[in-house]
Amino acid sequence: MEPRQQGLLDKESLKEADEDMVSEVDLNNIYTEEEREEMENELTKLEEEITTLKQVLASKEKRHLELKQKLGITALSELRHNFNKSWNDMQTSTVYKKTSETLSTAGQRTSAAFSNLGTAISRKFGDMRNSPSFKSFEEKVESTVTNIKSKVGGTGGAGNFEEVLSSAAHASAQDTPTNNVTESSERSC
Repeated sequence: MEPRQQGLLDKESLKEADEDMVSEVDLNNIYTEEEREEMENELTKLEEEITTLKQVLASKEKRHLELKQKLGITALSELRHNFNKSWNDMQTSTVYKKTSETLSTAGQRTSAAFSNLGTAISRKFGDMRNSPSFKSFEEKVESTVTNIKSKVGGTGGAGNFEEVLSSAAHASAQDTPTNNVTESSERSC
């Protein structure tokens, strides 16, 4: 058979001879018998120590739980204590203090901005009320109210808006004979 060159990524499976060669490699022969025995002894000691430590830890955890029960410490009280401690630690941190100061300053500036905005809006309404357009509108409304009152049978003098509405409703009720129920309910109001 002709020898052929195989690459690292050859897709052919291992031959039987290759498998035999691999199985003959004995990794245990790397160490002497004495070194191997020493490592096995150390491994046994470590396993025993691990078992002992697990037993000691279990015993200490049991005693820990007993003491907590005797002192009346519950999981909830521990959680509350841990939360309070964490909250206190957070409040004393410099990051929290800086953030708190920044938010306080931002709140003060926002409050001042809204105050200035309210003042500006009030000033604009005052200016608008004193404008000729608003005065003209106000006069037209007063004139309309006076006309309505005089048509309804009112005195024609100045009255409040509720009186005008009431008299307009009363006049409307008198014009429509089917509104007797509405008329009596309006009078009781």
